[in-house]
Amino acid sequence: MATDVTGDVTTGVQAFPTEQQAPEPKPSRRRRPYQLRFLVVYGILAGVLGAGIAGIVLLVGTSVGGGAASWSTWKPTKSGAARVSQIAQHVSKAYRLTDGGQLLDVIAKPPAVQNVPIKAVAVRNKAGNADEVSLFDDQNSLMLVLCGGGTACAISKGTASVERGRLVRREALELALYTFKYVGNVKYIVAFMPPKKGSQPQYALYFHRDDFDRQLKHPLAETLSTKTPKQNTIPPLEVGRIDKLTEPHTFKFSLQQAQQGDAILVLDPPV
Repeated sequence: MATDVTGDVTTGVQAFPTEQQAPEPKPSRRRRPYQLRFLVVYGILAGVLGAGIAGIVLLVGTSVGGGAASWSTWKPTKSGAARVSQIAQHVSKAYRLTDGGQLLDVIAKPPAVQNVPIKAVAVRNKAGNADEVSLFDDQNSLMLVLCGGGTACAISKGTASVERGRLVRREALELALYTFKYVGNVKYIVAFMPPKKGSQPQYALYFHRDDFDRQLKHPLAETLSTKTPKQNTIPPLEVGRIDKLTEPHTFKFSLQQAQQGDAILVLDPPV
């Protein structure tokens, strides 16, 4: 894993850092296992990414009460459709390129491809079997497109590096934690990562609320420092924490269509 997700996507697992610690134990949860029969390749997500760059598509959500304000120093003040947009704007404006420009724009919307909703996410094991399936609807799930402003949402400035890739994953993690904490109905988040210049998107982070039960019960500052670091200044302890909380959730994605016409997002291990 010599480069980051914004680096050489043609090298498969090498697109991610190698230095990672053992993943933190995940809380047990029930998923719906069943065998899927995939039929037709649905298309490339790049068309969706390019079409959505003009603005943020809002997702209607409900807030979480009960002492949530103490979880973070900042809390979204808007409600309904504006809440996800406010979270995306707050988080994204804090992440900067080395020249001071904003690292990424964030497009937030219910999961869909070419106006066809993604109704399921299938996580395949190394043998290629889809043995974990999560069912999506427009209320329980959110799609985040992390867009660098270049072709197919690549980061248009600077040079790809492991450090920059980790900063991108940190931003995706922070977006997911804020959303899980303050948008009560969102259970699943898929964050599509920016590709290398000249390439199409290949990698996504898949987050399930139950996997972050501990982080949502403790202040955000115990997971991520309150001051957003630059790509080369992330403290070593936080480096390990980011890798633990994001690398197990990193996949290569493809889109397929089930017999009934639903779009299915298929996630494969990066190896």
